[in-house]
Amino acid sequence: MEFWSAKAQSLSPYTPGEQPRIEGLVKLNTNECPLPPSQHAIQAMRDAATDALRLYPDPESLALRETLARYHGLHAENIFVGNGSDEVLAHVFVALLKHEKPLLFPDVTYSFYPVWAQLNDIAFQTVALDDSMRLRVDDYRRNAAGAIVFANPNAPTGVALSLDEVTRMLDQHADIPVVVDEAYVDFGGESAIPLIAAHPNLLVVRTFSKSRALAGLRVGYALGQPSLIDALTRVKNCFNSYPLGQIAQAGAIASVEDDSYFRSSVKTIVAERENMTAQLRELGFDILPSSANFIFARHKTAKGADLARALRDRAVLVRHFNAPRIEDYLRITIGTAEQTDKLVSALHDILV
Repeated sequence: MEFWSAKAQSLSPYTPGEQPRIEGLVKLNTNECPLPPSQHAIQAMRDAATDALRLYPDPESLALRETLARYHGLHAENIFVGNGSDEVLAHVFVALLKHEKPLLFPDVTYSFYPVWAQLNDIAFQTVALDDSMRLRVDDYRRNAAGAIVFANPNAPTGVALSLDEVTRMLDQHADIPVVVDEAYVDFGGESAIPLIAAHPNLLVVRTFSKSRALAGLRVGYALGQPSLIDALTRVKNCFNSYPLGQIAQAGAIASVEDDSYFRSSVKTIVAERENMTAQLRELGFDILPSSANFIFARHKTAKGADLARALRDRAVLVRHFNAPRIEDYLRITIGTAEQTDKLVSALHDILV
């Protein structure tokens, strides 16, 4: 630490989900897709692996932005792309969320939000979810807010706000930026993208990592009115002007174009979510209503940390957060039917 800056010494970094190398591991801790990416995307990436890689990629990712714009019924100037939605959000915090008044976000949510706020010296306040782990829009009605960010569906709870509730949030805070993180929206949430035209303060952030099975590719994007996108582009070009490589751009474009495969994959995961939920309830778990590719489950008698350890001993990995209000919950990614069977078998062994 001798040569560290004062800022580096003050940071409390985000802790990503464990990525161990255990033979036969059932890995249900990082919300990765259990199904493969589109074969069209894989072929497009193979085709892009030519001697053209000696050249820099398009710094504006125009072809990808145009593809996303067509898909969402917008224009290229409404789209910003980055190296995963985490990078996009990091730019969002600098470009849109740093103001004299504090940033607001839920007390139980994506744990990267306070890390970005700390990194960028952004004052923030957390707003408690209710006893049902739901975000209450009216709890954000305070004069002290400089900006708002929330995940919808929320992580790690999986609980979603309706589009009417998101609209009410935007209407109540028309004078400040409101960022909706839609990493999991494809699994049952209602996207706020249709609200962009009428709400110049709205930015929606999305990812290819979950529903499009491309977590290893690192592609994320934001959607909003051009003035918001311009702010993100300005920050990006002060950080890394070439965030997406040629292979990533090619794979992302082909994934968007293979819409039938995307919809089929999502349908399969949602069906398996219902199967896992039903089986875990039979074992005595209380499970929050999920619109994501994971469930947030708490056993009626067993502690969360004990269950996570016991599952790991049986080569089943789930996510446990040692944090207030949620220390007895497990966040369990939806896997294949075979992985669900192994999870349930291990839990039966532990609990029965």
